[in-house]
Amino acid sequence: MEEVKLTAAGKENLEAELKELKTVKRPEVVEKIKVARSFGDLSENAEYDAARNEQALIEARIQEIEHTLKYAVIIAEEKMAAGVIHLGSKVKVYDVEFDESIDYTLVGTSEADPKKHFVSNESPLGKALLGKKKGDTVDYEAPSGTIRVKVLDVE
Repeated sequence: MEEVKLTAAGKENLEAELKELKTVKRPEVVEKIKVARSFGDLSENAEYDAARNEQALIEARIQEIEHTLKYAVIIAEEKMAAGVIHLGSKVKVYDVEFDESIDYTLVGTSEADPKKHFVSNESPLGKALLGKKKGDTVDYEAPSGTIRVKVLDVE
């Protein structure tokens, strides 16, 4: 199986989500199914169908998290060279085209969340940033074309 790279914080977040799903969400949906069954005919019971669908989503997410944790490789950030971008690095880059600076955190694919500026190490930007240092200029291919960013800071 393929290993899944995670930061220590990413692993903790997944473990917390898994606990929440198993101890809170799963029992809640079981109760919803029980209540919906009491309404009678299951063939025309929208509440029952909705609860079963919710249960399927919860169980799928539990399996996904368990699989991720089973094959997780935690990246020891303290072993990385200071000032060099690696998994777990917080990076401030300057987008030359849009004349703006943006903060990103470089994470494994299972932790990626563009809305929070968590960039996967396997994304075009993530691949381009790995191993770079403050002051480096990086070009990477995005769907909209080649984008150039300058590394302003690395934590």
